[in-house]
Amino acid sequence: MPHLILASASPQRKTLLEGLGIAFTIIPSSIQEDDHPEADPAKRAQDLARLKAQDIASKHSGSIVIGCDTLVVAPDGTLLEKPRSISEVRSMLKLQSGGTSIVHSALCVIDAKGKKHEGLSSSSVSFKKLSVADIDWWISTKLWQGRSGAFQIDGPGQLMIERIEGDWTGVVGLPVFLLGQLLKKARADA
Repeated sequence: MPHLILASASPQRKTLLEGLGIAFTIIPSSIQEDDHPEADPAKRAQDLARLKAQDIASKHSGSIVIGCDTLVVAPDGTLLEKPRSISEVRSMLKLQSGGTSIVHSALCVIDAKGKKHEGLSSSSVSFKKLSVADIDWWISTKLWQGRSGAFQIDGPGQLMIERIEGDWTGVVGLPVFLLGQLLKKARADA
C-alpha cells in the first residue's frame, strides 16, 4: 500500500487523521495562501488544497498525498482568512457575532499514480451574540492564531457557537467523511 502524506502542519488535522487509525507522515506544503488570486471562497479553497497536494506529491511520487484548505465567509460575504493581529481578530469576531458564517473545507487527494480526487465540504456556523468581554476572553486564549475566521470549534471556541449545520470535522479543517470517500477512490485507482 502506498505511503500516506498529510500536506499540512495543522495539529487539528493531524488529530482527526490519527483518530482514523491510519498511518501517515506530515510534510507541510510551502504554498503561500495569501498570494492566491481567486476571489470566490469555495474555488479558492479548492485551488489551494490542490496546490498544496501537488507541491508535496511532486517531491514524493508513489505516495498518496492529502492537501487541505479551509476558508471562512462572514455573514456579510467577507472572506475571513487567518488574522494577523488582535485588531483583525476583534473585527472578524464582530462581523460574525450573532450571525452565520459559511466554512468551506476543500480536499485534494493525489493517488500514487498522480491522479487527483477532489471535493468540498461546506458547513454553516452560527455564532451567539458576542459581548466585548466574550471577544476579549477569546483573544486572551490565543487559540485564534492560525485559524481562518479567528475561531475554532474544537475546544473552548465552542462556547461562542450556537450551532453548526454540516460536517463538524470539516469546520475543524479535515472533513473526515469526504476524506474517506476520496481515499477509497485513490486506493481503488492505485
